[in-house]
Amino acid sequence: MPLKKKFIVVDDHPLYRSGVSALIKQELDLECVGEAASPGEAMEIIEKSHPDLAIIDISLQQQNGLELVSALKASYPRILMLVVSMHEENLYGERAVKAGARGYIMKHQRPESLVEAVRTILAGNIAISDNLKNRLFESLVGHQRSVDPVQDLSNREFEVFSMISRGNGASEIADHMNLSVKTINTYQENIKEKLGIPSASELRKFAVDWATRQT
Repeated sequence: MPLKKKFIVVDDHPLYRSGVSALIKQELDLECVGEAASPGEAMEIIEKSHPDLAIIDISLQQQNGLELVSALKASYPRILMLVVSMHEENLYGERAVKAGARGYIMKHQRPESLVEAVRTILAGNIAISDNLKNRLFESLVGHQRSVDPVQDLSNREFEVFSMISRGNGASEIADHMNLSVKTINTYQENIKEKLGIPSASELRKFAVDWATRQT
């Protein structure tokens, strides 16, 4: 009898973690080897249990989920990763796949969509929409990079940029990311320099306009 595939759920909301774990165990008969609220907890569980699959939320305590995806890709390249997020795929989907994820799904989608995404990834395929596939192709051939300078931002800078687009100030962003206001201001300065934007007010307007175009 073949061994069950093992998986881990990484999300800072206990109820969501438990729901996803129960759903995947019931529908796909996989073994959940742990649930983690932070990247540190996730790395400890993965080091001990070596799961086949990690289901990872982008918005985590102390660290962006994309950074965890990148770290796992570097340290445990055989782990398959599915990113789940409350954010539209146009905001984070491309970055998630480039970081090493094999799929991207939004939290508001039906439970069946999550199950199908896991099934697709375990079968060796990519679980992303046709729209995201097209964006990745455009990026690969060089068009997307020249058109959208936001893609040049680092993952941390992009997280700050995304929060600016939602109307958050430096102190709110600092609280959310568990960083100092000084560090957030440094990120904002780097973002302005990369995007060629001279002032904070113009950066806010640009961020809001950019986010609107993505939805």
